Amino acid sequence: MTRFLFLLIAMWATNCFAQKQSAKHVITHNRTTIVCNPAAGVKPFANWGVFPSVNSPVRKITMQVTLGSPDSILTAHWDYLDHINIRRKGGVNGKSIDYEIGRMLTPYGSVFGKGWSWKWEVDVTDFSPLLRDSVEIEYVHSGYEATTVGWALTIDFEIVSGPPVVVPLGITPLWNKGYKYGDPKEKIEDHLLPVQYESTAGTGINRIRIQHTGHGMDKPKGCSEFCSRWRKLKLDGNLVDQRNMWKDCGGNPLYPQGGTWIYDRAYWCPGDLQVPDVIDVYTKPGMHQVSLEMEPYTATDNIQANEDIASYLFHYSLPVNKVDVAVEKIMVPTSEQQFNRLNPASFNPRFVIRNMGSENLRAVKITYGTDGFPKKVYQWKGDLKFNQTADIVLPGEIEMNAGRNTFTVSLSKPNGGKDAWMDDNELTSTFVAPGIYPTDFVLQFRTNNKPKDNKIFLIDGRQDTVFYKGPEQLQANTTYQDTIRLKEGKYELCLTDSSGDGLEFWAEPKNGDGHLRMFDLKGNLVHAFESDCGNGEKLSFIASQKFVADTTTALYAFSLHPRSVTDKTELSLVSNKASNMKVLITVDGTVWQQHEYKAIKNGLFDYNLEHMPAGRIVLEVMMDGVSKFKGRLNKKKL
Repeated sequence: MTRFLFLLIAMWATNCFAQKQSAKHVITHNRTTIVCNPAAGVKPFANWGVFPSVNSPVRKITMQVTLGSPDSILTAHWDYLDHINIRRKGGVNGKSIDYEIGRMLTPYGSVFGKGWSWKWEVDVTDFSPLLRDSVEIEYVHSGYEATTVGWALTIDFEIVSGPPVVVPLGITPLWNKGYKYGDPKEKIEDHLLPVQYESTAGTGINRIRIQHTGHGMDKPKGCSEFCSRWRKLKLDGNLVDQRNMWKDCGGNPLYPQGGTWIYDRAYWCPGDLQVPDVIDVYTKPGMHQVSLEMEPYTATDNIQANEDIASYLFHYSLPVNKVDVAVEKIMVPTSEQQFNRLNPASFNPRFVIRNMGSENLRAVKITYGTDGFPKKVYQWKGDLKFNQTADIVLPGEIEMNAGRNTFTVSLSKPNGGKDAWMDDNELTSTFVAPGIYPTDFVLQFRTNNKPKDNKIFLIDGRQDTVFYKGPEQLQANTTYQDTIRLKEGKYELCLTDSSGDGLEFWAEPKNGDGHLRMFDLKGNLVHAFESDCGNGEKLSFIASQKFVADTTTALYAFSLHPRSVTDKTELSLVSNKASNMKVLITVDGTVWQQHEYKAIKNGLFDYNLEHMPAGRIVLEVMMDGVSKFKGRLNKKKL
């Protein structure tokens, strides 16, 4: 990056802006079909985008990545490591850059139907000096699947105009490749060498941005995909960051998936656009040294562990403004997919604020509420340093109309004064109100073989628990039916699983098959929890005496067990309305069995899979011609 551009950005930061911030979108990939190259193991998909010119001030850049079912082929199956890079800029004859700005871990897609899609997002503002004019963005898809399966990929950069929070002065690449881990013949410490660098005049902050995932399956610890290990980061010999490289996957918002999605992994989960680690260190111009250290480890067999790292050091000025705060995101209430485990919600609004100023944020006035209702005010107090965030959960019910609503959070009087840039002080979200349910209903809970993992509790608007069933009350493989009578109001019904493997999981048939369902007093199904739910699931609802079951619109509850089989499996159906049912049993998109049934409302259906090949099998249920269930089975070799 030329010195001119960095100086130009510095000029923007020191000038006043009269205009409102505005957002534009640069879409480099628009439902691009991506497939593997089985021979090479990697395949790049590069497209050009026209980004703001060097004369345009940029406040924030968010990269939104969407994967969907392709138009003409089946959805891919495997969890692969994919990289999103700035390949080149300045045209086809421009200089290669090859900086990784995003890291996608693809989901297990075998149970996703046509029309499925999921959107993730990550902040890439640090690369703003490079995302200018004509830029080639490259998505590198890894893996060895056949070209008959793939994804529809969209990459959309949302670019918000406005003065930068800090002035970018340069970028220093750090460690950027895959490093062997636990190999006694090639120790990682011999390759993760310290990096010497010079901070130029005007530097006040060094920001280290790291994407890091572990892969491979060695012995004895299962490194690096399934082993926990620590990582230390030092600057000039001082420890500035230490963390355990491990991630809980049972709470993944994208669930269920057609593979081992629930298993915790080495700092990643299937179906996730990884959020990078960002470490800010106040520093001064001159020579410095940064080093990265991994927990010592030596494998004994199947040596293949790999630590895949992309890391950069950004040279920044001190924060431009003294007092500068922003609403970062609204988590509750919202309809955004990434927060679907928290929504719809009946109470406790939740959002994140970030301090962008040099002065610690110690107080701010928060005005919030659903549009069309009186706004509420909360005086927040804390002590946020620059670039730190606060996750704020406020008590009380969320007001709403039936259907779609808009929720607004506004910030004012940070530290009792005026915000230097007010256009990111307000954020809105759209959300759909929870459904209407009866005040009186029957809760049916079928335990699996591990009932000690589970709790069920129902809370009201005052956060009082009005119903509870815990491990001490539960026996294995037992059906519990409780009639619950509520006052009208808002409630949340929660199921938790302490082992993170839900009430049913295809790869653990020994755990059995459980379910949680709600019926009205006439026996009509009104809601079914997802059994393959990892850490659990919650239902927010509004209890009303005016509830009338709609038996013209079908609701279904399916169960498929066992899913790890040698010969047979059983499908269970419970519904509130008779429908025509078709069951398709497929292998890699080829139909091996087809079964049709007329006017089915409830039933048990056995299927013999003895003649089918070993490996992944998908059972799909069509009700009145519409796909309502897809379950993954795995047939073992005899």
